[in-house]
Amino acid sequence: MARQVIYTYKGKTKTIAFSYDKHHDLYEAAAEAEGIDLTGFLAMEKQVALTSKKGAKAEKEFRQTEFSRFGFTSIKFVRDEDEAK
Repeated sequence: MARQVIYTYKGKTKTIAFSYDKHHDLYEAAAEAEGIDLTGFLAMEKQVALTSKKGAKAEKEFRQTEFSRFGFTSIKFVRDEDEAK
């Protein structure tokens, strides 16, 4: 079964196909679908990872904050319950 990502961007909910062959994670897939260049974001995320004592938690918080700033309010994998709706 193919994976799908459901996300809300600037008030519009969309569903896209997802493959680990093309994208590192679901955030990158959603950004690509909306035409957002993540070059600067990925460089800063790497710096957060290298300098933070909180580790993965700091990266996750940075990612969530920046993606909400881009206009995303929700990004997640589609689950069987979501498809039934």
